[in-house]
Order: sequence, then C-alpha cells, then structure tokens
Amino acid sequence: MPLKLLFIGGTGNLSMPCVQLAAAEGHAVTVLTRGTRDADLPESVIRVTGDGADRSTLAGVAAQHFDAIVNFVAFDAADVRRDIEVFGGRTGQYVFVSSAAVYRRPPPSYVVTEDSPLGNPHWEYARKKIDAEDRLRVAHRDTAFPMTIVRPSYTYGRSWVPTTSGSDYTVVYRLRRSLELVVPGDGSSLVVLTHATDFARGLVGLLGERSAIGEAFHITSDEVQCWDQVHEAIARIVDAVPRLVHIPSDFIARIDARRGASLLGDKAWSVVFDNSKLRSVVPGFRARVRFEDGVRASIAWLDADSARQHIDANESVERILAAYQSLITHHSS
Repeated sequence: MPLKLLFIGGTGNLSMPCVQLAAAEGHAVTVLTRGTRDADLPESVIRVTGDGADRSTLAGVAAQHFDAIVNFVAFDAADVRRDIEVFGGRTGQYVFVSSAAVYRRPPPSYVVTEDSPLGNPHWEYARKKIDAEDRLRVAHRDTAFPMTIVRPSYTYGRSWVPTTSGSDYTVVYRLRRSLELVVPGDGSSLVVLTHATDFARGLVGLLGERSAIGEAFHITSDEVQCWDQVHEAIARIVDAVPRLVHIPSDFIARIDARRGASLLGDKAWSVVFDNSKLRSVVPGFRARVRFEDGVRASIAWLDADSARQHIDANESVERILAAYQSLITHHSS
C-alpha cells in the first residue's frame, strides 16, 4: 500500500537513495531541503524548500499529516524534542536517523545487536545521538509518540570513498601519487562498510510497519573486512601499490582531535553487526552491494568531474605522518 512520506533532508549521501527508492516503490514522497542539491530527486517527488530546523517551517509541512516522517538532519535531544512537539498527532511514524556509533566503545563484544549497551566517552557526536534516542524513548513511553530509531554504520555512496583518512577524494589522490596512507592500529580492526542503496532498502522497508514503532534497528551490510583490506581494495581499483603506515589511534587523536574522536569513538574498534532484528520486520532485506563494486562506482563518479574531487584530509594526513616520523626518529636516536 502506498504511503505518504516526508523526508527532512533528502538530498544527502545517506538520504537521497532512500528518497529515490521510496519514489520508485510508488510512495507519495515530499522532501524538505534547503534546495541546494536536489537535481537527482525523482520527478514525482514534491520539493519543499526550507530549513529543516525551523519550527514554523516544520509545522507548516506537517499540517498535511504523513504516514511516516524521516528526519536525516536531527542530531541531538533539542532537535527531537522540537520534532516531538511539532509532529505529535500528525504522523503515524517518526523515524530518527541515529548512528551505530552510539554502541559502547570499546565494545564488550565485537558482535553487536540492538540490545548491546550504549555509551561513547570518546565522541560528542555519538553522545548527542544517545541523548536524542533517550528523549524519544521517554516520549514513546509517556505519550505513545510513534518513533522508530535507525542506526546506520559507516555508510558510503557514489560521492564517498570511505577510509579512516576521511570520506573525500584524499585516498585516491594519495594512492595515485604513491603517497603514504595512515591506517590506525595494525590495520586488522574489523569494519562493516554499507552502501547507501543498501541502507535505503532497510529503511524504506521499515516505513509503515507497526512492529517497528518504539524499536531501534541498525541497518548495515553483512560484509566484514579489516582496514588494511579496505585500503588494498581501493588501491587495486586505481592500479596503485598502497603504502600503509600503521599508527596507534590514540597518537592520531593527539595530533588531530577531530579525526581522533571518530577513531576512538567508532572506527578503531572491531565491530560486526547482527541484522537479525531488521530481518524480522523486513524479511527480504539483504545488502547487495559488495564493497569493491560500490567503491569502484564511487571512484568512477568522482573521476568523471574534477569539481567533485575534494581533497580535505591531505593536510591532516601529512601532519600525522610527520609527527609520527619525528617520534620514531627521536626514539631511535
């Protein structure tokens, strides 16, 4: 049965494939965005230009009453408190896009289920998501607010080459110039990288499902690699020999606090996700995109236009390498 859906922030790496899939499945889709990146939205999608954080804008759109509302741009408890007040009684389901980084780091077990404990002392981003989830659970308990929480892990798309050095073109740039790449730890930490189109299959499958109300689900691939394998796969695609430099995550954090937070708060730890709960509600869910196929398509898309090739992490990589080489030189002298 077609649903009437609202996506708040529907043109990003994570959200665009969800909008595209929902429209392809025949749902009536409205997207609220700032209007800066909507060229790839399907023609059937209703576009509303506005600030997804503005209460009056949200109230105006919500007056239409939607079967499900998905907010990709809510990040903390204040954001969801506003949404609870605005959307209460105006939707059959509110989906908060959280993060798999909410699970405890370091993890008590490398296999993670939705019942695994939450808590992340290393990363403020994750702590804000936890606070938002807590606020939603209270609203569901006290007022039956129809919330569903989804937790993507490291999710990439056509404009995203995922590594521990960032998510832009930096790794391709460095590989093609035979420059060193920084890999945290010894490169053996297990990681799950999910293509955005696979995330979309899980999320859209949850929309309109009454059994998803009041529940949290992570949505990830079942393909497991280590970080060395990730960098080696990218190197094969660009026909380069990777020069991997293994550096402890806590050392990286001392040199680059922002990158260090995402390492110690997420990427440095071995984590594998059990998607059984998602499949209990969306039986047909399977991640279809192998990492090497997905990232090959991403690199091809980036290579097609030099304007897409943002190299934002290069300076950070050089600082970390220089500091580590200085440390080694000091200890060997």
